[in-house]
Amino acid sequence: MLRNLAIVLPIFKNRRKNNWHIRARMLTLWGQALHLAFMSELTEIVDSLENRISKLLHKYENLKQNQSSIEEEMTAVKEENLRLTQQLERSNQEVQNLKAANAMLGSTEFKTETKLKLNSLIREIDQCIVQLSE
Repeated sequence: MLRNLAIVLPIFKNRRKNNWHIRARMLTLWGQALHLAFMSELTEIVDSLENRISKLLHKYENLKQNQSSIEEEMTAVKEENLRLTQQLERSNQEVQNLKAANAMLGSTEFKTETKLKLNSLIREIDQCIVQLSE
């Protein structure tokens, strides 16, 4: 735009004073051209921004959907983890019961553990009897 101004300005300097209406008309036309060029650039900028915003909104929606599916998957994994933890606890309790039963059947492998468990149970029973007698 400034190059165009550099071309037009010398024309105005070399004109006679009595051609003021021509100079005024040329300035008006030049101002309109400048205005149109500015508006054209502004329109391009606005269009570019609209495209960028549209792309960002599309990415945002995709990310939102991804987050939702990941949260659902995480919930399912947490539930599975809880179920497996409970199953592990039940299995450990069953192992302890089987060890005690094996020791009671005469196995010497877990005899000490079984004696300690029985002693613990006997103490608990004694405490219950004491509380009942009070």
